[in-house]
Amino acid sequence: MQRYAFLIQYIGKNYAGSQIQFGKDGEEQPTPTIQGELEKAITTLLGVKKTSNNKRPIKTVFSGRTDTGVNSTGQVVHVDLDKEIVASKFIKSVNALLPKDISISDLHKVDSLFHSQKSAQKRYYRYVFLNREQRKAFDGNLLRIEEKLNLERMNKSLSYLLGEHDFSSFKNTGSSNPSDICYLYKAECWQNEDMIITDIVGSRFLYNMVRIIVGTVLDIEHNNRNPEYMKTVLDAKDRSLAGKTVTPDGLTLIKVEY
Repeated sequence: MQRYAFLIQYIGKNYAGSQIQFGKDGEEQPTPTIQGELEKAITTLLGVKKTSNNKRPIKTVFSGRTDTGVNSTGQVVHVDLDKEIVASKFIKSVNALLPKDISISDLHKVDSLFHSQKSAQKRYYRYVFLNREQRKAFDGNLLRIEEKLNLERMNKSLSYLLGEHDFSSFKNTGSSNPSDICYLYKAECWQNEDMIITDIVGSRFLYNMVRIIVGTVLDIEHNNRNPEYMKTVLDAKDRSLAGKTVTPDGLTLIKVEY
């Protein structure tokens, strides 16, 4: 058995997240997911048949779960195959079978100890939204904020999140995580014409964490709160004090570092 690691790109708007969905009975749901499409393409290419109990013959492991509507330019996935493959030929063949909004951009043979999720050290997310009064035809579904934003204040708010903290205030209510402790290496925003780009790099992320952080920054600006309010929210470990969960359309997993 040989382990391979893929670099996957996808546009998430047509999928219910990256991870295959299962019902209460343990049965796989027909809801379209990135993982489901990838495994189907690899299974078809290799001609692998389902087992007698109808379980998935090819199982991929993602570096982390992305939610419905979230994009990726650098998702890392590993899979164990019982045959050697030629990277360039395999990439071309799988991409021909995948939907046009999903593609493999790179592939490498890796050590059997490599684990796309457990071996990851840093995950780099980017959230993009618009900051102008008027809508434009090519805005798509990106969040648009009409009021003029203060980047200096926004970066001051984000600075309170750097380092290791309990990020309970910034996870979706009702979600379960083995630990709420994360380490943020970078949290800053910058402007490119009428787009505001927020880059957040962390050891790991809780469910909806990036989108809630951005929503809290916008809440601080909208209500003209002191940027230090971000620390108040962080220390409280109370989701109700944080801002709204912003839309997923502007969120992209840029890369994963090992």
